[in-house]
Amino acid sequence: MTENTPQTGLSDNAASGIAYITFIPAIIFLATAPYNQKPLIRFHSWQSIFLTIAYVVVRIVLIILGHFPFLGLIFGLVGVLIGLGFFILWLIVLIKTFNGQMFKIPVIGDFAEKQAKS
Repeated sequence: MTENTPQTGLSDNAASGIAYITFIPAIIFLATAPYNQKPLIRFHSWQSIFLTIAYVVVRIVLIILGHFPFLGLIFGLVGVLIGLGFFILWLIVLIKTFNGQMFKIPVIGDFAEKQAKS
């Protein structure tokens, strides 16, 4: 008769997906064992943090450019489209991660991969 040991904590897919909910769980996973010892969770946590940083930087630039005369309307519309793009990207990453698929965002994923390996 085999004995099953109960699993404690979250599965790798669940923890990786939760890291994308906001950057706060991502930071917690990077600071807490056993999650910070698993490369997949570390990668998704870093990718979530870098995606958040990219979004904030883009929003700041759009807000600054939106204060110039005649550019405000253009960058207001562009800002809505870019915000929608980030939201769709976030949903794709979230869904793929919860389903156990690896999804590496161009550029951001490379930075996350380097951080996860260090």
